[in-house]
Amino acid sequence: MTTEGTLRKSLSLYQVVYMGLAWMTPMIYFSIYGIAYENAHGMLTQAYLLAFIAIFFTAYSYGVMSKVFPTSGSAYTYTKKSIHPYLGFLVGWVLLLDYFFSPIIACLTFGIYLHAQFPSIPAYVWIIGLNIVLSLINIIGIKFSANISKLFVWIQIIFIAVFCFFLFRNLSGAGEIHPLQPFLQTDVPFSTILAGASIICFSFLGFDTVTTMAEETVNSEKTIPRAIMIIIITASVLYLVPSFLTQLVYPHLTFVHIDSAGFEIVKMVGGAALSSVFLTVLILAIFTQGLSSVTSVSRLLFVLGRDNVLPKRVFAFLHPKFNTPVINIVIVSVVSLLALVISLDNAVKFVNFGALSAFFFVNVSVIAQKYMKERQRSPKQTILYLVLPLLGAGFIGYLLSLLDKDAIWMGVTWLLVGVVYHLVQKRTAQTKDAALAMRAARSTPLN
Repeated sequence: MTTEGTLRKSLSLYQVVYMGLAWMTPMIYFSIYGIAYENAHGMLTQAYLLAFIAIFFTAYSYGVMSKVFPTSGSAYTYTKKSIHPYLGFLVGWVLLLDYFFSPIIACLTFGIYLHAQFPSIPAYVWIIGLNIVLSLINIIGIKFSANISKLFVWIQIIFIAVFCFFLFRNLSGAGEIHPLQPFLQTDVPFSTILAGASIICFSFLGFDTVTTMAEETVNSEKTIPRAIMIIIITASVLYLVPSFLTQLVYPHLTFVHIDSAGFEIVKMVGGAALSSVFLTVLILAIFTQGLSSVTSVSRLLFVLGRDNVLPKRVFAFLHPKFNTPVINIVIVSVVSLLALVISLDNAVKFVNFGALSAFFFVNVSVIAQKYMKERQRSPKQTILYLVLPLLGAGFIGYLLSLLDKDAIWMGVTWLLVGVVYHLVQKRTAQTKDAALAMRAARSTPLN
């Protein structure tokens, strides 16, 4: 089995953007509409704007570090090389939570929605079927995955554009409206809007995954930072425009079921015609998110294997024909079968802890690398490499503090498993080295 290999550079800027948007899933706007609306007390425009500002600083830090270390290890590599290898291992280990559970969530929600649509077919059939399809497409190659992601991302963008068209058309029947009304509503406390923004921040998760594709991206030092900003700005437009128009047309809303509020608002705005295609587009979005998440976690495993953090012979293997980490993809597929037994709530908690922990340390990595190691400390550089990352770390630290106790306990337990694994791996390596040294000493003739 070949254990050495190099990922093939084939991705362009916009292919990377489509992969990132596919992971982020623009249709998540409707999936979390109810809980976001409830937590922000209807002030979605302000909440999304605050969420964008909060995530922007972290996105900036990812852009900086992807220029310094244009490899596929993401937060693991940045922390390892800028701060300390052991801390890098812990960040990479925690990041696996985010990346491993993302395809699980995709398979789980795919099964839930399609079983609801076709009750005669059990959810496990859809879960296993999606798992197989995602694996096969990823094995064939990342460029093929990017092309599929492009198609399905555009379908989501078109749906949101049509939704906005219906909202704009409904403005004519809404009476006299001040164009800045969504920003002039002051009856909701700022702290409440901030709480809503903390929930909405998770709509932006996914921009970071494109850093795992750096070694498969042409001119990655420039392409990845640009792709991150394009993804964040595109997502912001896709979230802010419908929120703004909805607040103009419907300043006060009530929903029958908060969990299905996304479907209710689509039906309210576009009637039966738009709501009839809503589920189809949502299912395509889930499929695309699963495709991109399998790509990301298989590349992170590849880097961990190449660095001997995980067994190199297994995790650093590339298929001789497809040049993809086939074994990793199969492992991800097997782990994704947890969708058959785990609850959606628990899976989301794992993702949140892993993502936010990685975000925090990427911000810290910028300070450690650029401000401390490289000593870039002019007034401009102090703002770029100290102030902005500190703001990013502060926002992310605040979001971490809002996680519920179950999410924190799950994350800490997984982290302790990583500590034990690292200790066992280190002692095994030391024992092996000692045995080799003893064998070499015995074979050396005495003078």
